[in-house]
Amino acid sequence: MAVKEIYLAGGCFWGLEEYFSQIEGVLVTKVGYANGQVETTNYQLLKQTDHAETVYVQYESDKVGLREILLYYFRVIDPFSVNQQGPDRGRQYRTGIYYTDEVDLSAINEVMAEQEAQYGRGPLAVEVEKLMHFIDAEDYHQDYLKKNPNGYCHIDVSQSQIPVIDVEHYHKPSDEELRGSLTLEQYAVTQEAATEAPFKNAFWKSNEAGIYVNITTGEPLFLSTDKFDSGCGWPSFTRPISKEVALYVEDVSHGMQRIEVKSRAGQAHLGHVFDDGPRDQGGLRYCINSAALRFIAREEMEAAGYGGFLTLLENETLNHLH
Repeated sequence: MAVKEIYLAGGCFWGLEEYFSQIEGVLVTKVGYANGQVETTNYQLLKQTDHAETVYVQYESDKVGLREILLYYFRVIDPFSVNQQGPDRGRQYRTGIYYTDEVDLSAINEVMAEQEAQYGRGPLAVEVEKLMHFIDAEDYHQDYLKKNPNGYCHIDVSQSQIPVIDVEHYHKPSDEELRGSLTLEQYAVTQEAATEAPFKNAFWKSNEAGIYVNITTGEPLFLSTDKFDSGCGWPSFTRPISKEVALYVEDVSHGMQRIEVKSRAGQAHLGHVFDDGPRDQGGLRYCINSAALRFIAREEMEAAGYGGFLTLLENETLNHLH
């Protein structure tokens, strides 16, 4: 068993520790204070000593690699927020990746560069430093949310149950290949931002259990459990499988102000997102073209390479039933 470690600062460490403790392949988590100006501190002294609330993550690299750990990390932080995550403000809540093995630096820098390129908003506000010191936090901070299940948490810990969707695995074919594999309508929608006709497309009223993926790259996009009948004539979803698979672009075409939804992998046009969705499920309506999607039924997901999402699909199905 190849055991490795990394130290991650992402705001209040209560939620971040609980989040990582639930990821398969993570062996040990611990909260503490890292990379301040001196080699000792405590919770009351953090503003004076400039330490960051940090989570120690020990993991079995044969089951979950550093790249995957970092992608889980970026899923639950705002990488552009300076000295703030959620409602928590102050230098102790800054974001940071602190490594102990120089070999890890290339993987860290690669993921950092990918995140910057994906968002296109300039440098990330995430420190990348060699670990200088790590002071264990007080006992009452350790496993705080396990001891206090209703305690404060600024992140959605349930995101740990969604498999990481690594853009590295989903590549856009060449334009020639796309023209050869897609119908004229599928090409026009995904590559030219066309809109298919309502009520006359493949999935607008489909309710079969399964997963919807990007027709150009195969990147997972939506679960059937998040699909609902909005009456608009196009497939409607309350949310993507995970926030990282969707990109958002201002769209002022046709004399309207809308938010276009594009796929992260290949940046295919998918549709638009509106704020008139079910209030009890977040209030969003992802209005998506069927021509941008490929549907894989539940019983075919394993063979098609999407077996990792079956547990999530089944859990979501049970939640909807209850």
